[in-house]
Amino acid sequence: MGNSIVGRVPVSARLGIGLAAALLAAACGSTVSGSTLPAAATPGGGTPASAAAAGTVITTASGAAGTFLTDGTGHAVYLWLGDSGGKSACSGACAGAWPPVTASGTVTASGGALASDLGTITRSDGSKQVTYDGHPLYFFSGDSGAGQANGQGSDGFGAKWWLVAPAGTQVTAAEPAFKVGAAATDPASPTSAKSSAVGGY
Repeated sequence: MGNSIVGRVPVSARLGIGLAAALLAAACGSTVSGSTLPAAATPGGGTPASAAAAGTVITTASGAAGTFLTDGTGHAVYLWLGDSGGKSACSGACAGAWPPVTASGTVTASGGALASDLGTITRSDGSKQVTYDGHPLYFFSGDSGAGQANGQGSDGFGAKWWLVAPAGTQVTAAEPAFKVGAAATDPASPTSAKSSAVGGY
């Protein structure tokens, strides 16, 4: 008896119902899979496709410590006195706490950062790490967002970590937080000093 109702529905209508059901299932499937968005950009958590296409930007911000480098999203970048000879000595657990600033696309300078001081080195894993005035650059995992410099003055992994002045020198003054977008164009910072005593910097 159930077959008698199906028998009364024309074949073309039965095919249409099947096709509609398939399309509905496909649409639902794409909605579910399309709702998964990439994670927000974090210093150690990768780079979204839009940022990768734009490339890596090194710019400047100003705060209590003076003028220093950040990436294009306002995350503070640091140099490590444990590095020497323009090479990174930070790997393993060190790189977990202090993720290297990696090059995606073209590396460009903005604000008070000097394009002539930008460069890259190849790390042991084959990734390209951004350098400034010969210093490999790092983020700090303890900075949960832009405008923070919680790694300033840390001596983790046996040497000091400092913010970087536009002149390529270490910034040694305290910097608890800074306003993102408060860029400066003066390449000299009164609170910076060459770190010539360690690693030749």
